[in-house]
Amino acid sequence: MKNTLVLTLNDLAIAVKNKTLLLVLFIPIFVFVALNLVDSTDAEVSVINIGMLQDQVYTAEMTQAIKAAHKSIAVTWLHNKEQGLRLLKEQQIDGLVSRHDDNPASLTVLVLKKESLQTIAIVQNLSALQKAVEGHPPSWIAEIKALHQSSVQRETLPTWILMVILLVGFIILPAQIAEEKEKKLLLGLLQTPIHEAQWLAAKLLLGMALIVIATLLLHVLSNVWPVHAFSYIALILVGGFCFSAYGVFLGFLCRNQATARTLGVLFYLPHLLPSAMADVSQKLTAVAPVLPSYQLYMPLQSILLEDGSMANMTFAWVYLVLLGAVLFSLAYVLMKKRWLM
Repeated sequence: MKNTLVLTLNDLAIAVKNKTLLLVLFIPIFVFVALNLVDSTDAEVSVINIGMLQDQVYTAEMTQAIKAAHKSIAVTWLHNKEQGLRLLKEQQIDGLVSRHDDNPASLTVLVLKKESLQTIAIVQNLSALQKAVEGHPPSWIAEIKALHQSSVQRETLPTWILMVILLVGFIILPAQIAEEKEKKLLLGLLQTPIHEAQWLAAKLLLGMALIVIATLLLHVLSNVWPVHAFSYIALILVGGFCFSAYGVFLGFLCRNQATARTLGVLFYLPHLLPSAMADVSQKLTAVAPVLPSYQLYMPLQSILLEDGSMANMTFAWVYLVLLGAVLFSLAYVLMKKRWLM
């Protein structure tokens, strides 16, 4: 019994030393924070924000009823439909309300997703207003359209691709680099004519190759292909460069594989969940843009779901390239100093 207790305490001490215990404590705390950032089903959806076009004439009863219901419906007046589409994609409005093409007295509601809480809230609030003002005539809402109309495979593909890229950048590369440091393989290589920059470039190309292969396999298996292939390939290469450099840098911060895996997960979850869940939460939409993963995820969604192109994503790819260059340079500095070798 005594020996078992001593061994258990020894293993616990090792878990503290290699940061495993930190990982065990971090995950529940992170899940708690993430769930609190997700919009609730009550307070967050109780006041909806709809966009209405200034150049369209809505019925007087409808306009007056919406103005009177300012506690449950906030109205953003838009100059044109293009502005409304931009605000809808940025989730600054919950829906775009316009006159129906065939029946000017009815409405067409454009939303991000038909099954979202915001869509349900819009329908419920407008139906309640109509009932209060007109009784039970034909519904004001004649049609509900979704901005993202595609198959489940295409809808979920950006999330899977982001997961693969982050997996390579935060789990695979740091662990491999830490293993070479732990086993003194890297020091041995540096005694040969191989230059530090050559070794770093090889690791960078390895990460990019793994990302390209995994992404290609996802497309083959799902049979989903982007319309703008050149923009998509450029984005994958830029994202692969950025997160491969990220992984190389993290690998040099660790002394052994156990620490590298722990540190990788500590970076993996905060980069994955806020970006992937930003579609369902206004709070996460405000937090996620500070993460490089979001600057990759949103262009992925735009290209795969909305047939966008890199021409409209200058900030995102410049951000990713600059961040990748900075992290690669920091990794080079750490390697020159033989950090934790």
